Amino acid sequence: MRLDKYLKVSRLIKRRTLAKEICDGGRVQVNGRVAKAGTEVQVGDSLEIRFGARRLTVRIEKIAENVRKEQAQDLYTVTSEERSAGAVDDSDDGEDEED
Repeated sequence: MRLDKYLKVSRLIKRRTLAKEICDGGRVQVNGRVAKAGTEVQVGDSLEIRFGARRLTVRIEKIAENVRKEQAQDLYTVTSEERSAGAVDDSDDGEDEED
C-alpha cells in the first residue's frame, strides 16, 4: 500500500492530500529512510513522522484498504512519541489568573 494512503487509512494523518504533502516534504521516514508519498509500506515497517516539534514512531501491524474509525489504531503500534527540545509547552505554568 502507498505510504500516503496508509497514513490516511490508519488515521495517523486526517487527509490523504495532507499526508502526501508531509511525505513529499521529507517529514516521514520508513525504516530510517526519507520516504515519498508513493513508497510502498508493508507489515513490520517502522514509520517516523515529524509534526512540527513532535516526533511519532510507529510499527505497522496490519494493512487494510478500509477500516472503521474504532479499528484504525489496530493497524499500528506506537513505539515512541517525543517532543523536541525547545518546543513550546501548552500546559499550565502554575500561575493562577483571576478574571
